[in-house]
Amino acid sequence: MDTGAGSAGLGAVTVVQGASFCISSHSGDIQPGQPQGVFYQDTRIISRWRLTIDGQPLEPLSARTEEPFRAVFLGRAQHMDDRADNPLVVEHERHIGAGLLDEIGVRNYSRGHAEFVLTVTLDADFADLFDVKGGRHVTPVHLTRTVGKGELRIEAVRRVHKRSVVIQAPDADIDEHSLTFHVSIPARGRWSTTIIVTPLVQDKKPAEPFSHEKKVLEREAVRRHEAWEEHIPQLTLDDKAVQMVLGRSSEDLGGLRIFDPDHPDRVVVAAGAPWFMALFGRDSLLSSYMALAIDPSLATGTLQTLAEMQGEKVDNASEEEPGRILHEVRLGLDAGVTLGEGKAYYGTADATPLFVAVLGELNRWGLAEETRRALLPHADRALDWIRDYGDRDGDGFVEYLRANEHGLINQGWKDSWDGINFADGTLAAPPIALSEVQGYVYAAYISRGLLAQTEGDTVRAAEWADRAAAFKEKFNKDFWMEDKGCFATALDKDKRQVDSCASNIGHCLWTGLIDEDKAGSVAAMLMSPQMFTGWGVRTLASNMGAYNPVSYHNGSVWPHDNALIAAGLMRYGFVEDARKIATGLFAAAAHFDGQLPELFCGFDRETYGEPVPYPTSCSPQAWASAAPIQLIRSLLRFDPLLTHHEVWLAPVLPREFGNFRADNLLLAHSRLCLSVSNGQLNVEGLPPGVALRHEPRPALPKVLATDSDGGPGARTGGR
Repeated sequence: MDTGAGSAGLGAVTVVQGASFCISSHSGDIQPGQPQGVFYQDTRIISRWRLTIDGQPLEPLSARTEEPFRAVFLGRAQHMDDRADNPLVVEHERHIGAGLLDEIGVRNYSRGHAEFVLTVTLDADFADLFDVKGGRHVTPVHLTRTVGKGELRIEAVRRVHKRSVVIQAPDADIDEHSLTFHVSIPARGRWSTTIIVTPLVQDKKPAEPFSHEKKVLEREAVRRHEAWEEHIPQLTLDDKAVQMVLGRSSEDLGGLRIFDPDHPDRVVVAAGAPWFMALFGRDSLLSSYMALAIDPSLATGTLQTLAEMQGEKVDNASEEEPGRILHEVRLGLDAGVTLGEGKAYYGTADATPLFVAVLGELNRWGLAEETRRALLPHADRALDWIRDYGDRDGDGFVEYLRANEHGLINQGWKDSWDGINFADGTLAAPPIALSEVQGYVYAAYISRGLLAQTEGDTVRAAEWADRAAAFKEKFNKDFWMEDKGCFATALDKDKRQVDSCASNIGHCLWTGLIDEDKAGSVAAMLMSPQMFTGWGVRTLASNMGAYNPVSYHNGSVWPHDNALIAAGLMRYGFVEDARKIATGLFAAAAHFDGQLPELFCGFDRETYGEPVPYPTSCSPQAWASAAPIQLIRSLLRFDPLLTHHEVWLAPVLPREFGNFRADNLLLAHSRLCLSVSNGQLNVEGLPPGVALRHEPRPALPKVLATDSDGGPGARTGGR
């Protein structure tokens, strides 16, 4: 993701639904001059929201996020005189959706009559989301304010695009900047009102705006969330702290879903709240992969949506190329400026191979035949991109080099400007071939071979197996640094090995690209004191020139990065190392109220007794929310292989987790109950004809080397 977020303030409260979200202070107010506001389609539609009673702000008492889309604030009116306690308590419930609905109630706890003036001062600046996030000066736009009966309409036009917001408060006195209520409450009585904010794009209302007539909890978004909670697996552990983290992860993933109005049954996972409530190729693919055990439909919808937006032409402004999978989609007024006169930007090296890899994994979980066949041509176009455009110099590796001045300099997951550097801190110069991107390419080749095997095409399966084997051999030769006993993070423009010790190579363990005889050295590097903090693996070793524990990509700890590293360590048999990462991350989550953030600082656990928050970390963030789910899957060594009528399960849960149970786990069209009690595994509800294997799954190249009848083939080796 892009960097440079401003802080929304201590105690900021975020509510999110689909691509809409609201960030406010702990009081519920939205402060101008800070990265707060109500956002719809990447545009801030409310930039100021301040509630006062008799001209005084409230004294905030509490703020709770009841569901991802609903928050409740409690505050007390302040006295104008010296009395300590004011009997007026404000109960403020906020709902986000296609706009905003605020229900404001005031209770009078005194024995006498209360009269006061309640005022909500508000404004809209229609600023682009990334200007707000980055703390940049917002270019003023001409605003038109119109006061009508019971409503205020604020309108802006920028480059012929019109955005408007309508604020409705039928029982208020309204002027161009405020809503005023003259309130009278009897002793022990209560007064309430409802304020509705509705966005308009080119004068068109959203599909399901809030209204005074329809109950707020009858909205489609609420019904979808209730259905999500009903159908996702229920995970139970003796260790209630770990159980809380898993429950919070499931809830947050439900809140980060985006539904396509043209395909109501299709759902994708947004990258994260508050600033990345949009489809991101890499982020959404990895998040949906890690969330397969919770809901495989996230991966299906993400693949289908990305396939529809797959690159068709060469466009240097947006970095679109035939077959390329996009980096991000944006809908704001300034999206064309930042993304190249379009709504989609394609500048990423990893989303395209990840598209094929995730399709292959989803197929092993029981993908419907018609869906698989509809996506296969897109997988082949992605593989064509790897050959024709991703491999810029014909050496077999995928490199990146931005095609314009506004695109991302670095186009892997560490996409900050200084994210790829040598051991001495010198920046690597593009074109850059990242190690983890090569891991994804290898996974794409293996996946395409297995997809061909599923189709009964043994010739193409063998061709992709051979291509994968040759690619693996070349990688282990060109990226291996014999003198250091580890792999290069990348190759730079001159094919020099970028010799920093970084977490990137851990992704190559996950995909199986590392040779067996070198895996031990990689594991030792990742778990060294310079890399492992006790909470997780740093993005960059502490003895590197660019190391900074409070940087975005050069020494911080990212949960998703660690979840993939743990999966790789487990795959190569480094069980204790994988457990250390898992238990470290679950312990860190307990310090974040059970919700792992996007990242946190890379200080040692022995030095600081709790993880240090990174100042502008997103939370909830999709791949951080999915990381605990992936960690549990790795600890269970749970690998469905329904294409071969097998499920592999060999739990190695830490003893302190106690007994484990997963109910309602979806696999193909079956619902599983999986439990581990006193070390004994029990599985109920497997699909008919599927065998349970009580051992780690064999390496995928070995699976690919079997013929369609499951007999042994000629190709072996690798992971």
